[in-house]
Amino acid sequence: MAGDTGIPHMRNWPLGSAWIAAAVIGTALGGAALAQAPDAWQAEWPRTDFSKRTVDLSEIRSGGPPKDGIPAIDTPRFVSVEKARAAGLKPKEAVISVRFGGDARAYPLRVLMWHEIVNDTVGGRPVAVTYCPLCNSAIVFDRRLGGRVLDFGTTGKLRKSDLVMYDRQTESWWQQFLGTAIVGALAGRQLTMLPLRVESFERFAARHPGGRVLTPTDPGSRQYGRNPYVGYDRRDRPYFDVGGLPKGVPPLERVVVVGNRAWAFSLVKARRRIEAGDLVITWEPGQASALDAPGVADGRDIGNVLVRRRTARGKLVDAVYDISFAFAFHAFRPKGRIHALPAKP
Repeated sequence: MAGDTGIPHMRNWPLGSAWIAAAVIGTALGGAALAQAPDAWQAEWPRTDFSKRTVDLSEIRSGGPPKDGIPAIDTPRFVSVEKARAAGLKPKEAVISVRFGGDARAYPLRVLMWHEIVNDTVGGRPVAVTYCPLCNSAIVFDRRLGGRVLDFGTTGKLRKSDLVMYDRQTESWWQQFLGTAIVGALAGRQLTMLPLRVESFERFAARHPGGRVLTPTDPGSRQYGRNPYVGYDRRDRPYFDVGGLPKGVPPLERVVVVGNRAWAFSLVKARRRIEAGDLVITWEPGQASALDAPGVADGRDIGNVLVRRRTARGKLVDAVYDISFAFAFHAFRPKGRIHALPAKP
């Protein structure tokens, strides 16, 4: 089954294996199997106002699982750095780290790739920690909007291969890559993106030995530590059609995204340090790719990228950034620029 289409073995997918496989096959056959009429969506989403939208509904397609088929984490459980290490979290494994005030937390990708969203409160601030494996996009949002706190779940839908979230208060649909509501009562509204770091567990532990680390509530319910997308970041194109691929950089090369600008990992690795205006981007080895080998901890070393801004007083502070695949940046920022190494002759 995987031979001609590049589809992973169905047992490797996080949830809804048959759903996802059918969706990918539909893409390979020209997308006919992905068509889903809005009236069918209305039956599944009676509270969503489909008359309000900022995108063409034809751009949204099933990713496989149904609504909440990939379950967000609403009551996250944390352990100490030492307990996380004893439980098997490896030094080079990637985590999304967040700190507000004295509250520092790490969210391992080994957990997030099976849940994609964690609704949490860090340092008194309601946040949504999100990760879309298909785009490798890790973004943390402030959940406060218009005087209320939103809670997020997964729709089971994709747009340009990116996770489409929904808020449980209005059941509006949100584009994870942009943090923008695209369908529903809140269409057009924007969430605030917050500073984060995507770094190895050992780097987080060294900076925050008293920090807390997300751990599965039910460790036996998923194959935590296994990569359900084996070899994905070595492919020459994403599983799903995104309507065009970037030029001058492999579609699944990681890029550092800051607004409408992006820097290819290969460029940052070659230079080790890049300064662009008030931005300072650095690279150091020591982080395993979560989307490479069968084991999350066993992926090739892609390195740690740190993005900071220089303040007027010369101090470096963490910036808002994302590390995504080049195809995702191109899809959502078509007028943006990817800085890359010169093409080989």
